Amino acid sequence: MGSTGDKIKGLANEAAGNIKQGVGKAVGNEKLQVEGAIQEKKGEAQQAVADAKDAVKKVVDKA
Repeated sequence: MGSTGDKIKGLANEAAGNIKQGVGKAVGNEKLQVEGAIQEKKGEAQQAVADAKDAVKKVVDKA
């Protein structure tokens, strides 16, 4: 998958994680809050992978 796809998936996971955390907090569901935090971190990691792919591509393109 290209970096754009990773970025989109990352943003989606990050957003869904934030929503889960908010809902979990609103209803007092700690499990949902933790799941949301994990999903948010997964999204952040996916975006970091995409950024790394972009950086590598720029180096390769300059060579």
